Amino acid sequence: MTKALPIVVGVDGSEPSLRAVDWAADEAALRGIPLHLVYASLWEHYEGTSIAEDLAKPDDQVMAEDIVDNAGRRARRRQPELDVSVEVLAEEPEYALVRESRSASMLVTGTRGRSGLAEALLGSVSLMVAGHAQCPMVVVRGNHDNQARTGTHGRVVVGVGEKPAGSAAVRFAFDEARRRGVQLEAVRAWRWPAHETTDHPLMSGEPARLHEQQAVEALDAALRDAPTDVAARRRTVEGHTRTVLVDASRDADLLVVGAKRRPGHFGLQLGRVAHGVLHHSACPVVIVPEHA
Repeated sequence: MTKALPIVVGVDGSEPSLRAVDWAADEAALRGIPLHLVYASLWEHYEGTSIAEDLAKPDDQVMAEDIVDNAGRRARRRQPELDVSVEVLAEEPEYALVRESRSASMLVTGTRGRSGLAEALLGSVSLMVAGHAQCPMVVVRGNHDNQARTGTHGRVVVGVGEKPAGSAAVRFAFDEARRRGVQLEAVRAWRWPAHETTDHPLMSGEPARLHEQQAVEALDAALRDAPTDVAARRRTVEGHTRTVLVDASRDADLLVVGAKRRPGHFGLQLGRVAHGVLHHSACPVVIVPEHA
């Protein structure tokens, strides 16, 4: 029997990464799959002492092994029946996590790392990994204390993109809504381009209605093969997609968006919408690869 692919979490000892551990432990328990915690860094070989001094702790409390072991104990306390493993990788975290994504069912990170320069660098790592991960990646946003909380809104939101039929993001969102026993809300934003006027022959009568109808048709295409055991709601909203989805995240337990993956392309494969919601969502965000 093939072992289920684990949920992989990138940890660094910061509060955001520990919230990610909490969230991932709950998700792994919900799915019935293992949890694998990874600390990846080249810094700890030469930064351990300075970090220890900042924290007023001895060196051995801030070394990689202690950080990942503490995270493992935290996950086991939260979900005692969970299969938890830990690993230290002495390499740059962005490369390590992208590689881990090739053999994971999901990759999870927090939003930021330690304060100062490290915070900025670790934030950049999350963005880089989100643009290249080969499995769905979750950035745990939301609660700003030191613990993730279970969902309270009873809603998963998915942003429907330009090619809705067969969307991996929509399929993922349906699966998550089913597991959680909650409603799925499919959202499509639409805009009335500023260069279009009512003088255009196709825009006479009700110009805005044409764009909204196109949004409705996109939602219909996305949900055409929707499973019957999940309650789905369609919603079209006039506005910029990033703003619309961030607004929707305020009443959601999970926000799901797709990101195109182009084979052989080595640049950052993360569009403006995904980039924007990763920075501003009020709930955890899932970036789902949409392979060409």
